[in-house]
Amino acid sequence: MQQRKYLVTGATGKTGVYTIRYLLNGGHAVRAFVHKEDERSEALKNEGAEIFVGDLLEHDDIIRAMDGITGAYLCYPVRPGYIQATAYFADAAKRAGVEVVVEMSQISAREDSLSHAARDHWIAERIFDWSGVPTVHIRPTFFAEWLIFPWVLDQIVKEDKITLPYGGGRHAPIAAEDQARFIATVLTQPSGHIGKTYPLYGPVELDHEEIADEISSVVGRTITYSPSTIEEYSKHLETYNLPDFLIQHFLAVAIDYQNGIFAGEDGVIGEVTGQPPQTVSDFVRANKKAFES
Repeated sequence: MQQRKYLVTGATGKTGVYTIRYLLNGGHAVRAFVHKEDERSEALKNEGAEIFVGDLLEHDDIIRAMDGITGAYLCYPVRPGYIQATAYFADAAKRAGVEVVVEMSQISAREDSLSHAARDHWIAERIFDWSGVPTVHIRPTFFAEWLIFPWVLDQIVKEDKITLPYGGGRHAPIAAEDQARFIATVLTQPSGHIGKTYPLYGPVELDHEEIADEISSVVGRTITYSPSTIEEYSKHLETYNLPDFLIQHFLAVAIDYQNGIFAGEDGVIGEVTGQPPQTVSDFVRANKKAFES
């Protein structure tokens, strides 16, 4: 029987790398869609992935990448162009007759979102739904990896505090590795999942005081949560030379977070994959060096 091949976009990103690894370990062929060749793509190649260099905003690239593909994972960064990329991707997937597309959306995706990126994700979901391409949408809450992004981690390491404008809001951080295990499972066993939208969460919902306590228990020093204002957060993000589009998204979803949009606990990852997602303590323990001052 011919080996099944899966297309993974965002291949060198957080969920992409793990998804590829799970697929390869399952005996499947993988085509890794990357924007450029570098040491990250070379590592994927060494693990057994086929490297495809292309641009998700180039229709011809996606059509070529989709040739011979059984299922595909679409993951687009938080930047303009997602609606265009989605239309191209849906068209190419329909031409190729793929069995399933897993589309990485976000928990804040809705038609009245103040975030341009979140609203684009909502429209992108609708494009797939209208296209007739068999699709599964996933909507993760904040990644556990959010804690090691520089604009969060720097203050943990240098000042022993988490400074975010999230008030008393709560969420269950979900690690990229756990999402990838779910993505790979749905790609290879799509029956029963087509047409569904899955919010993805970690196992335990926490506020940021509790998240700070979890970090403290692992790193052996006291980390505190010091809520900031939206205005203070905006100025802080600007010091990291982030694109305006990304900052606008971060500020809008901070309000969503305060309003409970990101709340919830896992109800599908453990059931579908047979392994529960990791806790915040598990994640910090696995990345302990990053949190050391």
